[in-house]
Amino acid sequence: MSDFTVVQAGNFFRARPDRLIDVGEGQVAVRSIGEGPDVLFVHGWPVSGATFRSLLPFFVPHFRCHIIDLVGAGDSRFDQTARIDVATHAAAVRRVVDTLALDDVGVVGHDSGGLIARSALAGDPRVRSWGLIDTEQPQGAHWRLSLLFATRHLPGFERLLTTALNIRLLRRNRFVLGDAFHDRNLLDGDFAQFFLRPLKDNADLRWAFGQFPRNFDFSAFDALAGLHSRINVPVQLVWGADDPYFPVAWTRAMMSGFRGEVRLHEVRRGKLFVHEEFPEEVAAALTPTLAAPHHGSGRVSPDRTMRG
Repeated sequence: MSDFTVVQAGNFFRARPDRLIDVGEGQVAVRSIGEGPDVLFVHGWPVSGATFRSLLPFFVPHFRCHIIDLVGAGDSRFDQTARIDVATHAAAVRRVVDTLALDDVGVVGHDSGGLIARSALAGDPRVRSWGLIDTEQPQGAHWRLSLLFATRHLPGFERLLTTALNIRLLRRNRFVLGDAFHDRNLLDGDFAQFFLRPLKDNADLRWAFGQFPRNFDFSAFDALAGLHSRINVPVQLVWGADDPYFPVAWTRAMMSGFRGEVRLHEVRRGKLFVHEEFPEEVAAALTPTLAAPHHGSGRVSPDRTMRG
């Protein structure tokens, strides 16, 4: 771990972003830090790039880290005419890679950020390796995820869910966010400050928070098998062994769909936000793959490494 501490990482995300990149539907916020090979971090719903704050102290000494806030999240710029969905986010990720001239980049995606990143960059020759953390699988949506999205078309969905998320007892309910962490205390503090309170305080962020699930097309799961068949570079999967939204058994089954070498690290007691709860273990699992030299093609590997 570097001299760049977790506290400094939190303050890094409280400060203004380094730049804003116009992606058509708005402006993506970008923060860059560290020295070494480039790594792009793509967050999921309903968080922002700050979800990677606990990982950064382990990565900054080894990588040039580029952390984005997609349109509708964090410090991005947008208005309520923006289209918020997987396809437009994927186009935005490609625009970011183009604008930053990342021609040799590792990609880390968590949750729907992993879906978005794969939709954007599967088979892209600029990507040298992948790190995917608790993200969508080609088997489809687990009932827990479907249940979370079940009320998405109700009027005022985003306001009702925002209210629940900002009441400590309610957000700890297993059918809200209570099963996102092994230690439910982590739903408070920085997590609430970065991701939950802004939904209450900012009407535009709250609107965008509702738009992503409303516009979510579940056929995106069906496309994953084809995307995986185009990924022929090393892939490191890192999974919470107790993730109730993306079961690790499904992850083991999907490994054979990648064309390149793929490995799985399971984190004991980990759930959906495994990278926030067990950042040192997650970083240690990801680092060798992200540091691997760029090569034009991968190889199929039947091996699976599971530790933790």
